[in-house]
Amino acid sequence: MGTVDRIIRVIIAVIIGVLYFAGTITGIVSIILLILSGVFVLTSIISFCPLYAPFGIRTCPVKEK
Repeated sequence: MGTVDRIIRVIIAVIIGVLYFAGTITGIVSIILLILSGVFVLTSIISFCPLYAPFGIRTCPVKEK
């Protein structure tokens, strides 16, 4: 996972967190979005997205030998 992808995921997670704690999003949608933001932060920390693997998506530059 590339650096830009990781930064975007963290920014989205922070925005969701702010919206939740400000009371802008509520109910079941807020819980689903909080879980999604947790997944975004976790995948940013470990630099791997399990959904990218089956589709062959790469967001980081590949070093050639």
